[in-house]
Amino acid sequence: MQMKPFILTTLLLSAPAYAQGTALYDPTIEHMPKDGIVTLYGAGGPNTAFQKVADVWQAKNGKAIKIIAGPEATWSKDAQANADILWGTSEQSMTAFLETYLTFKSSEVEPIYIRPTIIAVKAGNPKAIAGFDDLLKPGIKIVVTEGAGVSNTSGTGTWEDIAGRLGKLSDVTAFRQNIVVYAKGSGASFKAFQEMDADAWITWPDWPITHDDVLDQVNIAADRTIWRDVNVALSPDADPEAKEFLTFLVSNEAQEIMLTEGWVR
Repeated sequence: MQMKPFILTTLLLSAPAYAQGTALYDPTIEHMPKDGIVTLYGAGGPNTAFQKVADVWQAKNGKAIKIIAGPEATWSKDAQANADILWGTSEQSMTAFLETYLTFKSSEVEPIYIRPTIIAVKAGNPKAIAGFDDLLKPGIKIVVTEGAGVSNTSGTGTWEDIAGRLGKLSDVTAFRQNIVVYAKGSGASFKAFQEMDADAWITWPDWPITHDDVLDQVNIAADRTIWRDVNVALSPDADPEAKEFLTFLVSNEAQEIMLTEGWVR
């Protein structure tokens, strides 16, 4: 009888340590990105700034580029077939991508920009939210972005990291009591923020910057702010122009463009 725990442990350790593939992975798809078009895929958010950079790059050299963003399920099969570049909106997001897009290697992932968590509020900030502590007050309605174990999104875990940053369980408890929606993705969070008539949304600077007609930004104090990067991975079979674009994407000219939406190096 004493051997059973040992036998169970042995069986668990014998399982493949690096099993790959997700529900989105399709082994029948052949990865063939060389088609004369540099194609990038990733979650929404960075795509608006990337597109501004891409427009400048295309104007300089006339080379075609496509930037495709949104929930992963909407573009996964296409990306498995023809992605030259993947971008991850956080390190945990890219790690999840690499379980599906097996041509791309972790050793080739490069962090290129970073941005802080912020609080998005309604335009005009009617609740006069000045910082994180205001989100702990009773009656504040908060939206958080959370993958919930089924969606790959940059926001996963950010709210509890911010709430628990000072080591106060009471902060996490008070904040959690005010959450009205756990939305699976930033796009879904933005929609929920409006539909639920919420007061605050924990998100990234690019959202209020690109939706300034309905959102204002409130910064989070430095001792609570969480920073996450955007990163890129280049396919080994990519069009040669893809590497040229990635070089331009971190150039001084591109950095000025990216900064307009809150991305810094």
